[in-house]
Amino acid sequence: MDGSVGTVQPQSEISQGVKASNRVVILGALSAIAMATARIYAKERAALVLVGRNEDRLKALAADLKARGAVQVHVAAMDLEAEAARAEQHLGDWSALMGGVDHVHVVYGYLGTQAGASAEPAELSRIVTSNFTSAVHWCEATANVLRKQTHGSLVAVSSVAGDRGRQSNYAYGAAKGGIALFVQGIAHSLAGTGARAVAVKPGFVDTPMTDGLKKGGAMWATADQVGKALRKAADTGGPIQYAPGKWRLVMAIIRSVPAFVFHKTKL
Repeated sequence: MDGSVGTVQPQSEISQGVKASNRVVILGALSAIAMATARIYAKERAALVLVGRNEDRLKALAADLKARGAVQVHVAAMDLEAEAARAEQHLGDWSALMGGVDHVHVVYGYLGTQAGASAEPAELSRIVTSNFTSAVHWCEATANVLRKQTHGSLVAVSSVAGDRGRQSNYAYGAAKGGIALFVQGIAHSLAGTGARAVAVKPGFVDTPMTDGLKKGGAMWATADQVGKALRKAADTGGPIQYAPGKWRLVMAIIRSVPAFVFHKTKL
């Protein structure tokens, strides 16, 4: 994709004097969690830039969000990994479209499998690049924008998988753990500026991304539940948050298990 930006209405409602409650960029807008988050913003009459690979699906989502109340919706069809080096330029363009940016959500990623990562260097690279290497560029570019504005938030999706290395997904877990640490550092760097950064760590979420896993039970959340957590994180709370919140206790217990015991498990 060429990274072009389109809008679902011929004239900006913002330019006609209709004020958006928030101006929001969602990176990876076609994931189930991202769409759930976007619907919340639409009901709040936000202005949105939706970024993803499939332009037709983005346009369909944009029309739906307009119908739900979004003041303005732009779509940007691009490969976020390929365009990561130009992140600050893109964010500047999107900010100009909306007259500023209040929240940037980094929601894209790739689960893959540990078996594939162990067998194929290309698969290992894909997992690390999607979940960490490219994402840090978008996060740092956002931080630079927020520093200049002295307001707004960065919300990046990490994972509880990043809290402790496990045989089942240590490539994915390492990448997600890395992005959480990176965003935590950004949060520290933004302290006192009026801007903020948050890494949200979901547990198991019932989405197409997890279709290869056995689902069901009390530890599984819906995309809507995590979307609500992302929206809340944009405004309140510390730099590391769990979704749902019970995962904070669960992961504290898992981290505390001694290695000689943990290595006997098949997690």
